[in-house]
Amino acid sequence: MLLVSEKARQGDPALEQFSISELSQEFDVTTRAIRFYEDEGLLEPRRQGRQRVYSSRDRVRLKLILRGKRLGFSLSEIGDIIDMYDSEPGEVGQLQYFIEKISVRRKTLKQQRDDIEVTLKELDGIEKQCLKSMTHLD
Repeated sequence: MLLVSEKARQGDPALEQFSISELSQEFDVTTRAIRFYEDEGLLEPRRQGRQRVYSSRDRVRLKLILRGKRLGFSLSEIGDIIDMYDSEPGEVGQLQYFIEKISVRRKTLKQQRDDIEVTLKELDGIEKQCLKSMTHLD
């Protein structure tokens, strides 16, 4: 990990810096994915020559991006949620928006679960019919 000052060496997280490979290893994600998030405007590393230098803020944003993806949110939705933290109405607005998105996501997942249950019941019925037909053919 690159540290920029004595404060950083003493554990001031605001001054910590990370290379792309450090973040890649920490979060088990490819450097290509990290660069993609940068291209999408979700991460904003500084440059030291040709090397990308990520701040603690970028590290937290990457963690939130990956959490949002795991929960099924689009990158656009993730970006909106993250960006709201830095603007009005700030954290309260961010949390309200996130709660709305969670509600929509939950509704979608419940519908998918219901659809899967219906499909499984149909498959069970078809399987029983096939097994019954096989006993009559023997």
